[in-house]
Amino acid sequence: MTLHIEFLVEEYSAQAVLENILPKLLSQETSFAVRPFRGKPDLLKNLPARLKGYKHLPDYRVVVLLDRDNDDCQILKDKLEAIAGEIGLETKSLVGSGQPFKVLNRIAIEELEAWFFGDVEALMAAYPGVPVSLSKKAKYRDPDAITGGTAEALEKVLQRAGYHLGHLEKVKAAREISQHMKPELNRSRSFQVFREGLSCIV
Repeated sequence: MTLHIEFLVEEYSAQAVLENILPKLLSQETSFAVRPFRGKPDLLKNLPARLKGYKHLPDYRVVVLLDRDNDDCQILKDKLEAIAGEIGLETKSLVGSGQPFKVLNRIAIEELEAWFFGDVEALMAAYPGVPVSLSKKAKYRDPDAITGGTAEALEKVLQRAGYHLGHLEKVKAAREISQHMKPELNRSRSFQVFREGLSCIV
């Protein structure tokens, strides 16, 4: 049986990232598709119907990836778990270690852009004007602890380096940075939790 994984994400920038990094994380025998929605509310609204559609496809697995934003991480995760549970789908959090599951729920803290700060080398490869000293600055040492919005922080860093001077083009930046990312070296804890969960599927 060839495994197929459906990734449900809240926006196109997440799709751009995953399409670049998933080939580095998945075996060649595993196929995947990334399905972007029009924001978190749209994804949450449509999630029950989507999951019902996957329920009777035995070779399909589903990964739901959301930004935490200003939400309480545990409450958001519990909501995702409850939606899957109501449909009768097993999630990684509900089954025992090493047991098969259908749905993996993961949250980027506080936003997907934290993953870029977790790999400053990739950031510099995409945008050579970004200073090498960035990762040594206290604000950026823990990518998941950046406050005030990681998208806003990324915009400021790139604009100081002479890029995205009008406004941050999130999809463009996501595509350009993620193509240089080395998943095993990423310093974002939420990225590594995502990576670990994915490894349990494949």
